Amino acid sequence: MAKAPTVPPPVPASYEAALAELEQLLARLESGELPLEQLLSGYQRGASLLSFCRERLEAVEGQIKVLDQGALKTWTAE
Repeated sequence: MAKAPTVPPPVPASYEAALAELEQLLARLESGELPLEQLLSGYQRGASLLSFCRERLEAVEGQIKVLDQGALKTWTAE
């Protein structure tokens, strides 16, 4: 019997959406109640979400550097 082709999970709409999904996924993984196959797919999805979040953060950092003429400044609450 042939295995059905897997459909890649959707790309998150935003950094915040990815972070929220990652937090929910982490809670399910830590619960210890998922079957082994779901643990593996959950881990893979988590890695994908983490990569997405890192890419978004790096992109924003790059934009900030451009706005500050290449000098990344320390943020301070005023």
